[in-house]
Amino acid sequence: MASGPAGVCPCVRSGSCWHYPHKWSKHPITHPGETTPWQSSGRDVTSSSSAQTVDKLYPPRLVADDQGGATQTPADNDEIDLVEFAATIWRGKWLVALSAAVTVLIGAVYAFVLVVPLYTATTTVIYEDNQRSVAGLDSLIGGGQVSTATITTEIEVLRARSLMGKVVDRLDLAADPEFNPDLRAPGPVARIRAWFSDAASPATEAAQLVDNRERNQAITGLLERVKISSVRNSLVFDINVITEDPRKSARIADAIADIYIRNQIEVKFDKMEQATEWLSERVIELEREVEAAEEAVSQFNTQTDLVSVEVLRGLERQLKDTRERIASLREARNASRQRLAALEGESGRAERAEIAGDTELTRLLAQMDQGRADADLLFDRQFQRVLERARVDDQRNAQQLALVEQAEQALSRQIEAQGRDLIQLQQLTRVADATRLLYEHFLTRLKETSAQQGIQQADSRVLSAAVVPVFPSYPRKSLVLALAGVLGVIFGVALVLLRELRSNGFRTSGELERHTGLNVMGQVPRIPGAKRLDILAYMRDKPTSAAMEAVRDLRTSLLLSSIDNPPQVIVSTSSIPGEGKTTNALALADNFVGLGKKVLLIEGDIRRRTLNEYFSDAPKHGIVSVLAGDRSLDEVVFRPAGFGADVILGDKSVVNAADLFSSERFRHFLAALRERYDVIIIDTPPVLVVPDARIIAKTADALLFSVRWDSTSRAQVSESLRQLHASRIQPTGLILSQINTAGMKRYGYGGRYGAYGGYGSKYYTN
Repeated sequence: MASGPAGVCPCVRSGSCWHYPHKWSKHPITHPGETTPWQSSGRDVTSSSSAQTVDKLYPPRLVADDQGGATQTPADNDEIDLVEFAATIWRGKWLVALSAAVTVLIGAVYAFVLVVPLYTATTTVIYEDNQRSVAGLDSLIGGGQVSTATITTEIEVLRARSLMGKVVDRLDLAADPEFNPDLRAPGPVARIRAWFSDAASPATEAAQLVDNRERNQAITGLLERVKISSVRNSLVFDINVITEDPRKSARIADAIADIYIRNQIEVKFDKMEQATEWLSERVIELEREVEAAEEAVSQFNTQTDLVSVEVLRGLERQLKDTRERIASLREARNASRQRLAALEGESGRAERAEIAGDTELTRLLAQMDQGRADADLLFDRQFQRVLERARVDDQRNAQQLALVEQAEQALSRQIEAQGRDLIQLQQLTRVADATRLLYEHFLTRLKETSAQQGIQQADSRVLSAAVVPVFPSYPRKSLVLALAGVLGVIFGVALVLLRELRSNGFRTSGELERHTGLNVMGQVPRIPGAKRLDILAYMRDKPTSAAMEAVRDLRTSLLLSSIDNPPQVIVSTSSIPGEGKTTNALALADNFVGLGKKVLLIEGDIRRRTLNEYFSDAPKHGIVSVLAGDRSLDEVVFRPAGFGADVILGDKSVVNAADLFSSERFRHFLAALRERYDVIIIDTPPVLVVPDARIIAKTADALLFSVRWDSTSRAQVSESLRQLHASRIQPTGLILSQINTAGMKRYGYGGRYGAYGGYGSKYYTN
């Protein structure tokens, strides 16, 4: 086979395979099937000084770059391919459809057969919060804006056990098996539980306890079947009752509404009676308190002087005048005292006459200056009279001041006493007035309450009575079927995805190429046959079948892999037994015969020796006898009936098979066969079982690696190729073998891959 320009493999440039140009820089890049220096000479490349160490792990796939060189493809990312996801779901469409059909069938059985239908009846009640009494007085228990808390409270009142107990008593629901589990036919578990409970409890049980238990069970059962809901942005409540009988549902819903409305009136009457009784007792107490307060005011008025605010204010004005007079008297007393002291303190007549300010003393002082003889005596006598008058004035002023101060103290004491009395009188009067006002208020409320007792109305009324339902509300059969279908589709999709995730094999050549980086040369479907002999009969009798056309496609790909130097020695191997490598070798040998080639098929799997099962007239000796020198080549080569190629079978050997194929004798034997035959096909053991395939492949021109469809695991393929690369062996191509055409169609690949596609019926004759 010719390599591409610049030493690059043509199929590398097209992206269909990959090689190792970067590993062995001194060796030319060859396509699988070409004879390399290490293949033609039988020399291991590991002995070359120019060889590098092979990676321990499976190498990444290489594709051609823009300059014709090989570059590494990027690793798979974590993005979800929606197209591939949709394709996966489409491939499992029949499984999804089957899952949906099964779940819809189960849903239909559930909705139409198993489930007891339930009927819902609804009674609508409106809450009127703006009621007022007929007398125009505010209601004692009503009023105010209705808040969310009020609506929630009313809903809880409707669901109260006390109210539901009245419904149970009115309709005798304790005798209904739907609400009383004790009346239902007991199951096996219930019978066992009842037996143990009877054994553990006394022989007789009080009838009242039994009745209470049944009533409580009926109330609990009724609560489970009643749904109370409020209409949004309104004061309207819907009472929904769900039972097995439509008439029973309507009857219970109406009964709940009626008892709820009656309960409101009863509650109001009870509150009115309680309020009237309390107001009556309070009015009597307040009447006694009013009488006692008025009596206290009257007694206080008789025990004290009659005072008033006006009199007290007059006394306060009098006290103010008295205090002003005291101030003026004190000034006069001080003046008289100072004058007396001045008169008594002076000894000179001129100074005395000046201080006294008396005209007679001034005249006598002038006569004394004129020399009158008795003027001195007269002056002294007159001065004594002036001094005595000053003393009298001072004493009079002192007496008046004392009298006025005493009057001021008495007036202050009188004002203080009368102020205390007035405060006490006012306090007693206020207590009496307040008690009288409270008494009048409670007396008025008592009369209002008494007037309202006979005209009370409920805060709610029935807006719409329950209508007997015609159709059951549960189960909603269409919804059950729709949900069952949706769940079936989801479950089917989950099964498809789980199947895809659990699949560890290869279903298409594209998957195999993406995983290995190698070209898939052939896709061979399973050749029908109960026995191995039937496979040869099928190849002989149906040469134009899809399976044989697939083998021809494999043969063509193998020959075109190297047009100038087609492979002569071809090795067929696989990862593990049962992957179709022997069948592929037989079919390929038979196809080469059709080209007029002289073909030899050698059984290289001398440990297992399964090739003789395909031929009924196989000889006893084979390749081991030839290599041991016990038999000649002509003695072991035979041509089976109906098979155009020569065959050399394997036979027993005391020598290890690996040692046998590693010997120089095998190399010389194979070189002699090259001169005699055009095509030599060697069926070797699996790679993962024994090393024979790797040893034989060293002397071959091409290696075909078979992978069983949807069976061989990815790890097995990777490990096999890793061992081949570790031995410096490059597979020429892969074969996706034993393909199940029905399975391909089931997975959605039937019309897309290989010679067995959807258009093959026009070309093949099976």
